[in-house]
Amino acid sequence: INAEYMGNRFYRINHRPYATMGDVTRGKKLFDARAAQCHSMAKGDNRTGPTLHALIGSTSGQQAGFAYSSANKNSGVVWDEEILFKYLENPKKFMPGTKMAFAGIKSAKDRKDIIAYIKSEQ
Repeated sequence: INAEYMGNRFYRINHRPYATMGDVTRGKKLFDARAAQCHSMAKGDNRTGPTLHALIGSTSGQQAGFAYSSANKNSGVVWDEEILFKYLENPKKFMPGTKMAFAGIKSAKDRKDIIAYIKSEQ
């Protein structure tokens, strides 16, 4: 992703569509192992982290019933596959001030697979 943080907003530069879909079955296994302890795919099921139900196309920090950080609420990020791919690599670097206590997922394949699973549950 070509994006940069300016003030309190992320701006996309030279947007390129996310081209490669991952493996949904492998993504579910990875989600269960890496994310399910904090996140759910069920509508309204906020845990330590917010539900990821209907994440794609939603604006960051706006899910009802979850107390987001100011950084998340004010980021202006609209979640799509490309932004989520970059975010999952290193959440704290992508969104300074987020309260998500997760180091990130370095493997591009793992991130693509998790995103494929999240999309399949939308």
